[in-house]
Amino acid sequence: MSGMENTAPTPPSSVFALFSPKCLPATLMLGGGVTLYAVEAYITATIAPSIVRDIGGLELFSWMTTLFVAAGVLGSITVATRPKGMGLRAVYVAAALTFGAGSLICAVAPMMPVLLVGRAAQGYGAGMLSGLAYAFIRFVYPEVLWRKASTLYAAIWGVATVLGPTLGGLFAAGGAWREAFLILVPLTVIMAFSTRWLLPDVADDRADTRTPLIQIALLLAAVLVVNIASTVEHGSYTALLIAASIVLVAIMVAIERKSDTRLLPYGAAMLGNPISRLYLTMFAAMMVLTSDIYIPYFLQTLHGVTPLVSGYLVALVALGWTIAAFFSASLSGRQAAIAIVAGCILETAATASLIPFLATTTPFDGVARLAPAVTAMFLMGFGVGLGWAHLVTKLIGITRRTEQDKASAAISMTQSLGGAFGAALAGVIANGAGLTHPGGIAGGLSAATWLYALMAVPGLVAIALSFTIRPASA
Repeated sequence: MSGMENTAPTPPSSVFALFSPKCLPATLMLGGGVTLYAVEAYITATIAPSIVRDIGGLELFSWMTTLFVAAGVLGSITVATRPKGMGLRAVYVAAALTFGAGSLICAVAPMMPVLLVGRAAQGYGAGMLSGLAYAFIRFVYPEVLWRKASTLYAAIWGVATVLGPTLGGLFAAGGAWREAFLILVPLTVIMAFSTRWLLPDVADDRADTRTPLIQIALLLAAVLVVNIASTVEHGSYTALLIAASIVLVAIMVAIERKSDTRLLPYGAAMLGNPISRLYLTMFAAMMVLTSDIYIPYFLQTLHGVTPLVSGYLVALVALGWTIAAFFSASLSGRQAAIAIVAGCILETAATASLIPFLATTTPFDGVARLAPAVTAMFLMGFGVGLGWAHLVTKLIGITRRTEQDKASAAISMTQSLGGAFGAALAGVIANGAGLTHPGGIAGGLSAATWLYALMAVPGLVAIALSFTIRPASA
């Protein structure tokens, strides 16, 4: 037999191959969907005070984020539970138009309840777009580029943490918060009508298309409860709400384990299955990373850093994720497995190291004093980025073909859930440690100490789980 008979050209494995003429259309469409989700989350957080000053509704302030997150989780679920025969391309059209309609409602909203309807529609469409990015990977790229595509999506989230607040600040400064929503409408229409030419029409290869309504209802209830917990000031009520959310998730998992109609891919509800451990590693890593939401407060209160500078310093967490994602994109096999373990260790260690760096009253009035804290922030994100794309690729690779839509949708869902639970837990720890009572310098020191000590604990769980992840076979 000739050694040339089965020889085929190997696709280039560089990240830049995603932008080759063959892959560029899909990269723009899928990356564009993730960009809308990521940037919109940060823009709205920045312009929210301007919205309240204009149309009122301060008592509903937190629901602008709560509904967006909850609807986003439902949107990612929809990718896997769509009606039988409905292709991914059709879901993309529906997602883009839904996001556009939500943006239009927000732009013309005369009062807060109307704007909240728009935010829910935005979140639902954005959740579908985010889930579709992972669902389409196996259809639009050769397998050698799956990890590179996951790297790109991670990088988009990193860039969004800088770009989103900057754009939001520009719109807020000019009192043009409505334009911040309105400008998205024509973009989503273009995306929807370009789908036919830029994305492939792939067959629906799912074996089970029944909708697990009970599991979805329980999961959405858990997301809503934990998001409400993150906005409640009374510590005991917050803890109670988090406990209720955990119970709801536990019930959902118990039903998922026994039901023939599943929300998650087979094995995700059984700890002994590697799929379950991959999702739990992602969830724990996102919980730890969310502790960065208090960094700006500590920088301003304890170290005299200005609000603008503190905002950009915390963006170093995202920058670390982005740089690490590109750094580890070329790793495979045993090297990829090592990257996952090393990433979990690095994130956990960096989080704990924030205690001596932030829980002090040393003024950060020079590079030498600021450098250790800045390095720790960067390494928090670097740790997650080091292993994230490999976790995604491993998940898609070991899941049954007929359940890969479920697996892809659950990645986005896990990311959102980890962030929601992490934010709520961080709120409980910080407030319980004295952030608000006694508050001030003493409260800030105590909160910084306990927050980064306890938020490193989920990181220890991620480390333990990462050691059980076997390298992909060559």
